[in-house]
Amino acid sequence: MSLPLANRIALVTGASRGIGRAVALQLAREGAHVVALARTQGALEELDDEIRAIGGEATLAPCDLKDFDALDRLGLALFERWRRLDILVANAGILGPVSPLAHVDPPNWDNVFAINVTANYRLIRSLDPLLRASTAGRAVFVTSGAGSNAQMNAYRGPYSASKAALDALARTYAAETLNTSNVRVMIANPGPLRTKMRASLVPGEDPMTLRTPEEFAPKVVALCRPESEETGKLYDFPVDRVKSWRSPD
Repeated sequence: MSLPLANRIALVTGASRGIGRAVALQLAREGAHVVALARTQGALEELDDEIRAIGGEATLAPCDLKDFDALDRLGLALFERWRRLDILVANAGILGPVSPLAHVDPPNWDNVFAINVTANYRLIRSLDPLLRASTAGRAVFVTSGAGSNAQMNAYRGPYSASKAALDALARTYAAETLNTSNVRVMIANPGPLRTKMRASLVPGEDPMTLRTPEEFAPKVVALCRPESEETGKLYDFPVDRVKSWRSPD
């Protein structure tokens, strides 16, 4: 039986745990060669073992997303090895400080935006030619409802603002690639999941009441398949449907 993503090259950021790990494993199950990017070498090696155990293949890319020169080098390395990139899942992000905006230190604000926004711009800048070289380049940016519902997320200002900026970045990239390439760009909102970030934000919550990254991952990977032609839209996991960005609900 042929695998839906056989011979596809997929880069996943934040691949060592949570959503990124689950997505990386799902991509491998469907036949993609996974380029797994994260800061922690040991966790990446554990992921590599799991991918190989299910018959998949991976290339490990230990990297701090704030090392923007390294992201440029990554694009060059992918070009030299494969001449293209078929899938980008831009998952990595941080919560940042949980406090009133007026109390957020500028370095903490800058750190959240460097990882949640600027790193994704630098990935687009580095990888756009490779995605365009694919017969069906697919990019999925993992967002949060906090970006569009900031009034319900008091004390999460840096995170909410950075996710709103990420949404705008992804929608701009979708518009710029729509009629000039085979690239399709989607935004995916996981909603509350059983992750370390969620636990740090809501420490009293029973994690067993939450859905898991492993449930979300197949939905993300479906957006990465060549036959998925949606672009510039939001996949909302809590309601399991694709929404036009201007959808009233």
